[in-house]
Amino acid sequence: MSIKSIAAKIFAKKIHKKTLQWASKPVETQQKVFEDLIRLAKNTQFGKDHKFDEIKSFQDFAKQVPIRDYEELKPYVDKVVKGESDVLWKGKPLYFAKTSGTTSGAKYIPLTKESMPFHILAARNAILSYIHETGNAHFVDGKMIFLQGSPILEEKNGIKLGRLSGIVAHFVPSYLQKNRMPSWETNCIEDWETKVDAIVEETINENMSVISGIPSWVQMYFEKLQEKANKPVGELFKNFNLFIYGGVNFEPYRAKFENLIGRKVDSIELFPASEGFFAYQDSQKEKGMLLLLNAGIFYEFIKSEEFFTDNPKRYTIGEVELNVNYVLIISTNAGLWAYNIGDTIQFTSLQPYRVIVSGRIKHYISAFGEHVIGKEVEHALKEAMENTDIRVNEFTVAPQIAPETGLPYHEWFIEFENEPNNLEEFALTIDAAMRKQNVYYDDLIVGKVLRTLVITKVSKNGFQEYMKSIGKLGGQNKLPRLSNDRKIADQL
Repeated sequence: MSIKSIAAKIFAKKIHKKTLQWASKPVETQQKVFEDLIRLAKNTQFGKDHKFDEIKSFQDFAKQVPIRDYEELKPYVDKVVKGESDVLWKGKPLYFAKTSGTTSGAKYIPLTKESMPFHILAARNAILSYIHETGNAHFVDGKMIFLQGSPILEEKNGIKLGRLSGIVAHFVPSYLQKNRMPSWETNCIEDWETKVDAIVEETINENMSVISGIPSWVQMYFEKLQEKANKPVGELFKNFNLFIYGGVNFEPYRAKFENLIGRKVDSIELFPASEGFFAYQDSQKEKGMLLLLNAGIFYEFIKSEEFFTDNPKRYTIGEVELNVNYVLIISTNAGLWAYNIGDTIQFTSLQPYRVIVSGRIKHYISAFGEHVIGKEVEHALKEAMENTDIRVNEFTVAPQIAPETGLPYHEWFIEFENEPNNLEEFALTIDAAMRKQNVYYDDLIVGKVLRTLVITKVSKNGFQEYMKSIGKLGGQNKLPRLSNDRKIADQL
């Protein structure tokens, strides 16, 4: 065992003890975060506008600070972008994480000197948690790859901006620099396909032990590796035993990955976003990711079924229940206040608090009142593929409201790696799994409002071509699992 791996185990034990300290006192931990946020921001423009100096409790905060999304917070963000100080948070941000918006074009999410360290520490602690639980630390001696956006940053009124993953690339600890791949030059390549080709060339003869990225884009890297080496990725990288991912559910990709790798590898799920690093998988045995309650973020939760009603109840950490779909609301030390990030989560454990990402509040199908969410379609597809050799590269679902003949239906666009012998039978298996999970969907089928789902096959690389056509190939871009309209469906 190397000195580096021994040191990693010692450090992992130390961090585990610190994690237990705050995780065992969740309500107190969140209360302290709440009080610190209000105190530090009371003299900002936002703090004055919302009378932070009068806020003594969460109830006061909920009365004075309404839930907002980016569009509603944008007047304040625009002031920050123009270079004003003390608007949402004290001083000016260190960076803007630039993301693609929907109605407002580019979104500029502030990252401050208080918030930035938590992005780095959370990713580090996720790996240390894995080391502490499993005792596996040998991978620290191998090469590690992080498929991410370009680290080249622009500047706007004295504040640097770029993709979050590109900004984070500037904070890689010195002890990882020698192990980290790809090279800085390759990481700066903007065109995704060119970049992946260059990464393949750089890594194909290296001792890769950790690979990290959004599953759909790592899959593209693995396919190119396998094509060039003419052998499974696991045979090419004999010491590759840890896959770190975030952004989407890995389950629909798992069978395909195991086929590409040629064996099973351990994985760690992360829940990062430009707005904050919310959770990471702290156990290989337990379901869900540990919600980070001490990371400069105060959490609120609104039941998704109540979200679009007038004045929905806002729950704090001590009030949540298992297996309820909540919209995640955050207030942060980057100056986001009662901010709706758009994700929905469910708690899988309350001791400690662990969550899964169940979907997006805007990504659902309810064209007929069925309230179908991302977690349900992912689970249904996984159940249908179990104990078969069927493998799926990518998929998305949309309603077909006005078919040429027959009843309306849900249309599943699926790119198969190995397709079923009987497509209609496979569709019925998915449909049965959907009906078990969602009583509204089942009622619509029974009541002959909808017919059972229909699968439309997408040609090989069809989803990549679609993402390329809208300028969102690679990086942190993700295909929505669900749409309540047919914008994506019609293009496919």
